[in-house]
Amino acid sequence: MERLAGRIILLSGASRAFVGFLAGLVAVLAQPPFGIFAAGFVAFPMLVWLIDGVSPHPEDGVLRRFLPSVSIGWCFGFGYFLGGLWWLGNALLIEADVFAWAVPLAVIGLPAFLGLFYALAVLLARCLWSDGVGRIAALAIGFGIAEWLRGFLFTGFPWNAIGYAAMPMPLMMQSASVLNLATINTLAVFVFAAPALIGTGKGTRAGLAVAAALFGAHIGYGYYRLALPAPQPPEPELTVRLVQPVIDQAKKIDDRERASVFEQHLSLTTAPPQDDGKRPDIVVWPETSIPFILTDNPDALARIADVLEEGQILIAGAVRVEDAGAGLPPRYYNSIYVIDDRGQIVGAADKIHLVPFGEYLPFEDLLSSWGLSSVAASMPGGFSAATSRPLLTLPGGRTVYPLICYEAIFADEVDGNASLSDALLNVTNDAWFGDTPGPRQHFHQAQLRTVETGTPMIRAANNGISAIVDARGVLVVGLGYNYKGVTDTILPGKMSTTTDATMRGKIFWFVAGVLLLVALFSRAGFNIRKN
Repeated sequence: MERLAGRIILLSGASRAFVGFLAGLVAVLAQPPFGIFAAGFVAFPMLVWLIDGVSPHPEDGVLRRFLPSVSIGWCFGFGYFLGGLWWLGNALLIEADVFAWAVPLAVIGLPAFLGLFYALAVLLARCLWSDGVGRIAALAIGFGIAEWLRGFLFTGFPWNAIGYAAMPMPLMMQSASVLNLATINTLAVFVFAAPALIGTGKGTRAGLAVAAALFGAHIGYGYYRLALPAPQPPEPELTVRLVQPVIDQAKKIDDRERASVFEQHLSLTTAPPQDDGKRPDIVVWPETSIPFILTDNPDALARIADVLEEGQILIAGAVRVEDAGAGLPPRYYNSIYVIDDRGQIVGAADKIHLVPFGEYLPFEDLLSSWGLSSVAASMPGGFSAATSRPLLTLPGGRTVYPLICYEAIFADEVDGNASLSDALLNVTNDAWFGDTPGPRQHFHQAQLRTVETGTPMIRAANNGISAIVDARGVLVVGLGYNYKGVTDTILPGKMSTTTDATMRGKIFWFVAGVLLLVALFSRAGFNIRKN
């Protein structure tokens, strides 16, 4: 270990940049579809040793002193995001004649931009760097702050946050009922980076002992919580059917195929109950599954009424249109409808957090004048964002908390109403991204919301992964990617969480404060030893 560390520390120039990039590629193996969390124990010690090798001259200016560290952080981030997000280019190939030119921007440009957050993480860490366990604490603080910022700056994009690497399975997800994602990000980096102490720093035993204790508590709490009785379904029980139609995205956006797409959903809705079970009370279709403006098509509502049995409810993704007033173009919303057995719309919720460049065009006046348009929105001006997220109340009084598409990745945006609902509802259409890591990563991140809120999730996806997930993050039933069909099950019950969102926020800043003190004391001792 010491010999390997020494070789990495002595790297410089292009060799150091390449190893930083390689370390980022290794780190992404901890994310779906691989889920090899041990990859973090390889990638982050490499990053620590690379930073150790930066030795600026005392007379260098500020820029020259910190630029090598910033470069290492950016190379690590570029490798991590390139390896984890390359599949975004697939969405631009659905209409390749229009958007193929933008593939390099999605595949290379976005990872290059996101790499700046990890450059910031290493910059913050380098300001507190020392030769002992304090540098591990400093790196954890840097990444904790950088990931926290990535969650909301520029509308936010916390995809594949480092903390998810420490939670690849329900056993390792239960800490999310106590800690928020920001804290898990921070502690995960500390634990992953701790092996770098072996043979290369002061406080090796103490640092490794703390890391081992954190990892042991993480696993132990998971065993404890999963050993508790499974949450029981509330009375009366509700049977939910997930419809996964597996419709190619090119077909979904083809005007000539709209009737066929609609009929495929209706056909799956009427499939007999599985294993001679109870007929479903609620049928759930994916995001934008209704391929036209429903309120302009009374015949479509009549067809829905025809296939629903008495008392059944359909929850479906659709585009909703709203009159904006005289002289103004209509507003379009990415929405969820609740439709009863008489074909009446009895509830609706609109998407709040839209995808930049996908559902709307930032700086629209300027960029549209350059001939640019959003990818997923075919209507003029793209989608509009809702201002609030109401609970959807179903006939009978049950409520669900709506999350449309990638809204499910924003842990900090799932408010207190989620824990008041009977279930989280996530409808999505990941067919844009093909059979790539994207849909698996999306499902994994949505899965964590159940543990954080103690609330089961109903998830319907066009091509997958559709699933019912219980309040502990355990998969109850599911349909794999590109598996066409339906699955029925009883909606699981809820489970209490240990802390609320406010307390979790306080814990994050407490943990960051403790690590900052460790880094500062280590830094002070390091300076004394140097002098």
